[in-house]
Amino acid sequence: MARAPDTLKIALAQMNPRVGDISGNLKLARKARTEAAGMGADLVLLSELFITGYPPEDLILKEAFQNAAMAAIEELAAETSDGGPAVLIGTPWTDAGELHNAVALLDAGDVAAVRYKHDLPNYGVFDEKRVFAPGPLPGPVNFRGVRLGVPICEDIWTDEVTECLEETAAEIFLVPNGSPYEADKQDVRLNHVVARVTETGLPLAYLNQMGGQDELVFDGASLVLNADRSLALQMPAFEETIVLTNWSRGDEGWWCEPQDLSTVEEGLESIYLACVQGLRDYVNKTGFPGVVLGLSGGIDSAICAAIAVDALGPEKVHCIMMPYRYTAEDSLSDAQGCAEALGMRYDVVPIADPVEGFMSALEPLFDSLPADVTEENLQSRARGTLLMAVSNKLGSMVVTTGNKSEMSVGYATLYGDMNGGYNPIKDLYKMQVYALSSWRNQKRPKNCLGPDGRVIPENIITKAPTAELREDQTDQDSLPPYEALDDILEGLVEHEQSIDEIAARGHERALVERIEHLLYVAEYKRRQAPPGVKLTSRNFGRDRRYPIVNAFRDRV
Repeated sequence: MARAPDTLKIALAQMNPRVGDISGNLKLARKARTEAAGMGADLVLLSELFITGYPPEDLILKEAFQNAAMAAIEELAAETSDGGPAVLIGTPWTDAGELHNAVALLDAGDVAAVRYKHDLPNYGVFDEKRVFAPGPLPGPVNFRGVRLGVPICEDIWTDEVTECLEETAAEIFLVPNGSPYEADKQDVRLNHVVARVTETGLPLAYLNQMGGQDELVFDGASLVLNADRSLALQMPAFEETIVLTNWSRGDEGWWCEPQDLSTVEEGLESIYLACVQGLRDYVNKTGFPGVVLGLSGGIDSAICAAIAVDALGPEKVHCIMMPYRYTAEDSLSDAQGCAEALGMRYDVVPIADPVEGFMSALEPLFDSLPADVTEENLQSRARGTLLMAVSNKLGSMVVTTGNKSEMSVGYATLYGDMNGGYNPIKDLYKMQVYALSSWRNQKRPKNCLGPDGRVIPENIITKAPTAELREDQTDQDSLPPYEALDDILEGLVEHEQSIDEIAARGHERALVERIEHLLYVAEYKRRQAPPGVKLTSRNFGRDRRYPIVNAFRDRV
């Protein structure tokens, strides 16, 4: 029997697969393997369900899709007969009529081993029990004499799987992940990794995918922790990269040679990068040539324009100001100033003719009824219709610009400012929008395609927010100050707190009750809103799932 090696070179491939693109993901895996071979790697690790992209949702239930994925794995396995690196890759796998979330070891021209995910998450954005069968508690795989434990993502969030692997003589944990971004989630991941290393005394390589998929953003930020809990490697967030790790076996077991540690962005910077990555991949992976959005001279459309330019480049962003009689002069100048600062195409399309046309057509039905929110919504819907017409004619996707505060209480118009394909700030409260705008004026983050310096005119940040749908209107005519509104909504949405708990924070009970009512009755609007970047653990869509018909109110 050949003696087990005392050194290993493992390449961690933090890549950006595309859901459903099996041939494209296979090419990406080949590219990673070729690069790893050039580094002298023995093994390359790819992320969870890499060959299909993650999460595939109900697409994975199609037998033809399952068969295509497994055929691609067999094809890649055959290529490992060339003497190059082996591959650990995430894939669906069918066994005895059951479909599993699996990882396959490809080596020496064959599928050398397959292991199944045991702990299937079924909370928040995850519903893996809907489509996969759980695997048994796994044992390690034998890779050229080294016993590798390969728990998959959720398998390391509790101790059951890693304890089983330790008891069955695993020597190193290699963990493929599809872990979506949330603000401050990296600390949570690190805590779980530290706990598993502490309990087992084994080193652990945590490999996370990178990129956007619908509402989810995967930030990468992969890492390696040695058995003494020291950080041997920290890979960057929001970047595709392959890093070679060098391992050696000593008296105390396996040890990863420490490398320079990348800085993982935090706070507003990480949030901004997530918004950029989410929009960039949504547009590029769906094949749109660019985006178009209404630029009103307000803060929300300005930050969305900045995100779009940073994600796609100014040549792929088209902004349109659509003034009406209530549009202030400073809104016109602010919108133009923002467009010039970002270097994108900017057009002005007045909406008086279509709005008055709607009014004229409806006059016999309304029969001299007094003006109300109906006329305001017609302005918004005229703008939405024009943006969709531009999208149809020129091919660009419409970006919507409603923030989480407005979407929470229904301060948005169906088929108007809610029209569009994607919303990069859907999970940002209004005060976060202000903070992010001021921050972006001070710094251009990495890998962003927009200009340095101030990209949002200061007047946009400092003036009172307004929809400009009637004379001298401000948002605070209909809503409490955003500082108070956001605090109330954080209690209701993020923490599911009671009216009493939120009122105890210094808010009038009647106001909290009113906001709760608005939150509930706006559910039907949110169901028709476009997807947007998930930034919190309670985003509207995949996380917070409330009934539209809902008679409950938290009242004494």
